[in-house]
Formats: sequence, structure tokens, C-alpha cells
Amino acid sequence: MSQIVDKFDMDELLNCMHCGFCLPTCPTYQQTGLETYSPRGRIALMKGVAEQKLPVDEEFEHNMYACLGCRACETACPAGVKYGHLIETAREVVEETKKARRSQSFTRKLVFKQLFNHPKRIQAVGTALWALQVSGLQKLAKETGLMRILPREMAEMQEAVDLVASPATRSQRQAVVKPQGQQQVAFQTTIASAHLSRNARRDTPNELNAKPMRIGLFTGCIMDVMFYETNQAMAKLLSKAGCEVVFVQDQVCCGALHAHSGEKSDAIELAKRNIAALEQANVDVMVNNAGGCGAALKEYDHWLKDDPDWAERARVFVSKMRDVNELLAELPPLEFTQPVHARVTYQDSCHLAHGQGIRKQPRDLIRSIPGVEFVELPFADSCCGSAGIYNITNFDMSMRILDDKMEHVRGTKTHIVVTANPGCLLQMKKGIHRAGLEGQMEAVHIVDLLNRAL
Repeated sequence: MSQIVDKFDMDELLNCMHCGFCLPTCPTYQQTGLETYSPRGRIALMKGVAEQKLPVDEEFEHNMYACLGCRACETACPAGVKYGHLIETAREVVEETKKARRSQSFTRKLVFKQLFNHPKRIQAVGTALWALQVSGLQKLAKETGLMRILPREMAEMQEAVDLVASPATRSQRQAVVKPQGQQQVAFQTTIASAHLSRNARRDTPNELNAKPMRIGLFTGCIMDVMFYETNQAMAKLLSKAGCEVVFVQDQVCCGALHAHSGEKSDAIELAKRNIAALEQANVDVMVNNAGGCGAALKEYDHWLKDDPDWAERARVFVSKMRDVNELLAELPPLEFTQPVHARVTYQDSCHLAHGQGIRKQPRDLIRSIPGVEFVELPFADSCCGSAGIYNITNFDMSMRILDDKMEHVRGTKTHIVVTANPGCLLQMKKGIHRAGLEGQMEAVHIVDLLNRAL
């Protein structure tokens, strides 16, 4: 047991001054008013476990998993406590304890060991979902009440799932998308030196000016199944900006779901596979369009800091990682030709805003679209309740948080609510349905909105 609790970073735990600045930012504390549902309270529980004054029992597990992991507390914390790292460690301790007791569920083992570690199996699940959708069986199950055989959480959330891309469509993807348009030279001269200074590549400036920057796309696991067209649109946007775009082979799940669920060893193995895939792809920069994935990808150096064989490779990987909003903000402006005449608001992805500090770039990109009237969303950086699979594992709390969010969204009187993360996108689609705003408002990934304007 002592080896398990030794995983806690006592210095980080002791950094918490219990000042309470985190309380107003924590969605679960705001909903319950319970100290154990606040970052400060959870850290106190972790400290008790680390000092072996409290057991790793069901109550400890419940309080750790009641957290959304949105990391809004990190933004508010004056001491800079890395709460995201602490909650991941706490859940790892829970799961390691359960493994020692042989009390982990079969479903959990199936999902984390047999599904998300295998990209081809995820694609197969996507094909099965597509078949259900186009055959009409999904609609029939809903109309006849057969959908009730699913757990309530899954039955509710499937309403937010749009038609997924067919296997035939997915098979037609080009592995490499060549640069388009007239912006290539300007891109090279303004961006190359910045990435060279980050050790993103070893070429000389003259060599960089001789060819376009080569961008690797991190497509994600669920993202590439449920939002395939968004990934295609991302490739189009970057090619229009003068980049050569590569769909990197042999990439796997980013490991965020595993890390947030206490399966840290599996997360680390996935990280190693992605690092190796990036090295083989020989790209200058790796870009993703999912705030949650991006935050995890940018923490590979933290995950592997104690591994002498991988620490430096992880650091180089992180130096090359960009969110698509972050990268597009560095490139020459896109040449939009199709105005989007709509009032638009933006919901921050927690792991994009709090985890990566990317807030201004997506707003500037939205404002750059001709015809758009941008309306700031009150409390835009408060969690929508998605939080990975939180809307499945903690459905009722998730919907309470979502309903509060939708009241603010409704108040903007906008036509489009934009997100930058697939989980947030599904959650906002669900929110529009719950709020009775279908036909009046739509939820759109920022990449798709930008693509409309091209």
C-alpha cells in the first residue's frame, strides 16, 4: 500500500494554501456547496491518503471521480498548484488499489485494454455505428423504445451524435495534402525562424525557405470516427495557409482518457507510440483540433520525465505540438470568400483554456470571418459538463452543469455556438436539444466554421 500512496507529490500537495480562490471556479462545488467536491477539499483528502491517515476506500474514490478535471482551479490558484497532475495521481492510486484487490470491472478492462489501445477496433466501432445510422435501425430503436435497453446515460447522449463518415469515405483520404494558394512564401519567411528557435527542426533557414513547412495531423481516436469531416477540413485550412499536411501513420489514442481515469501506465505506453510515430513522420509541427487531446499531448514530457530513454524524445515531441487555433494564429490570415452572416458565440474548451492557455486565438479567428457578429459568452471558460466521459459516468451532475451553461448560451441570442473540442461539441449539441433551441441554434467546431468561410 505504501508504494501506491508514494505516487503522490507531497511538495505539490503542500503548495495548496487552502485559500479558497478555487471555490468559485469549481463547477461541482458550485452545484453542491460541499468541501469534498472542491479542489481544496480533494487535495486535503489526497494529503490524508498520502500520509496514510485516510484509506483509499469507496468514499475517496467517489470524491476523486466526482471531479470534472476541468482545471479551472489552476487558472484561479495564486500558488500555481498543478491540480490536474494531482487528480490524475489520485485516480491512479484508486485504480492501483483496486487492481491489488482484483476489484476492477470487466467493462473497464474491456474499454481501456481492448478498445482504446487499438485504433483499428475504434474504426470498426465507427463502421458499426454508421451501419446502424444508415440502415435506420438507430431511428427505429428510438421510435419503438428499444433504446431503453441501453444505460440511460448512453441512450440520452446518442441523440447528439451526427451521421458518421462511411467506410468508403474514410478509405478515400489522401495521406498527404499539398500546399494550395499563394501564401506559401509568406508563411515560410514569417514562421520558420520561430519554429527553428523551438528546436522543432534542424534545417538551416535557407533550407526552410526552399520548401513548405510539413505539418503532421494528430487525428485523435474518437475525433476521427465521429468528426472525420472536421479533420478533413483542418487539412484543407492548413493547406490553404501554405502548409504540406500529412496524416501521420501509426498514431494512437493520446492517452488522456486513460490518464484521467487512473490508467497511467497505459497512457504512458500510448504516449511512447505517438512519439515514435511523429519521429517516423519527419514533420516540422504536429497539430490537433481537440483541446482535451492537446493538453495531454503537451504533457508527455511530464509523464516521461523520469524515463531516461524517453524524456528527451518526449520534450522534442511537446516542442512540436500545436493546437490548430494556436498554429493558425501564427500563419498569414486565411483568405475567406464566403461570408457567414450569423451571430456567433464561443464556448471555451477547459483543457484548451485552462490546460493550454489558449483563449484569444479562437476568438480572433471567429472575428476574422466576414459577416460574423461575435458575442462573448458569459462564463465561457466554465465547464460545460462534458469532461471526457464525465457525461456518461456522472450523467446527472453533468446535465445540471450543462443546463446552467445553456441559460448563458440562450442569453447571447446567437445562431451558432462554437467549440474547439469534440466532447464539448457533443455536449453543446445535447444542450441545444435539452434547451429546446433546435432550429434556432447549432453547435459547430471552429474548424468547420472556418471551412464554411473558405
